[in-house]
Amino acid sequence: MLSERDYARESDGPRRLTVTAWLTIIFVSAFALQCINDVYLKSPAESWLALTRYGLQHGWVWQILTFQFLHADLFHLIFNMIMFWWLGRFCENLLGTGRFLLALFGCGAVGGILQGVLMLAFPSHFGAAVVGASAGVSGLLAIFALCERDSEVRFNFLIPIPAIWLLWFSLGISLFFTLVPTPREYGAAHAAHLGGLLAGIAWVKLNWHQDFQPLPWVALWEKLQARLQRPNRQSRPKADVSPRWRKLEWEESSPTKPSEAVTSDEFIAREVDPILDKMNAKQSLTERERRILEQAGKRINKR
Repeated sequence: MLSERDYARESDGPRRLTVTAWLTIIFVSAFALQCINDVYLKSPAESWLALTRYGLQHGWVWQILTFQFLHADLFHLIFNMIMFWWLGRFCENLLGTGRFLLALFGCGAVGGILQGVLMLAFPSHFGAAVVGASAGVSGLLAIFALCERDSEVRFNFLIPIPAIWLLWFSLGISLFFTLVPTPREYGAAHAAHLGGLLAGIAWVKLNWHQDFQPLPWVALWEKLQARLQRPNRQSRPKADVSPRWRKLEWEESSPTKPSEAVTSDEFIAREVDPILDKMNAKQSLTERERRILEQAGKRINKR
């Protein structure tokens, strides 16, 4: 939403921390807790939260989300946080808070799912535990590069290149080492990066970075609400019309349909004679009675 973006917020009062800043604090705090656990607590919490083949085999689906908050070492954390801080501020302003969080952790989850599938299928090449926010950050990189294709970025913080080049380079590296899982990469989760990049590309191609494009579950919910609120349009029979009279109206509109309900003599005795008596008494006829007389004339002419 536009109101969720920095430039649309009120400027009065102290400036609040952005979601990117809060998440950076959370990521760093999680790493600090990992270090404290290594030395003092020695609990198995990390094996429950990291993305592992054992966990996937036992249905620990929460690992698809929780592995994104953990990091392997200080260098891993610093590199991811630099990339996240750079890309997160742009994407948070572009998407708004809600869509930013969905993009970050959704792309990370897609990367985790791709990595997890390969873990289960090829444990000798992809069996190591996976941690890190890089899958979600890869999704943010794809969103940034497709929205700011010609923006100049510093590859390896030194070489200036267009943002879209950085996307294609990252995509090529991730695809190559996913297809060639060499141990020379020291267990880097290239499949998770690849999944995050592809999810970020899909996010932009589906226009989910635009406010006017509803997310699929939002559009589905709106259609369901509209269907439930739609008034009942089923036709109802007229309360003041008898079944016999409805049949007469149908027969008038479809003259080729022969009468199946009553014979001509019965029709005259039941419907026409009372009307004739009313005419003899010089009483005015209703519209229904006039139409019955017209029906009676048609029946008599057909004899």
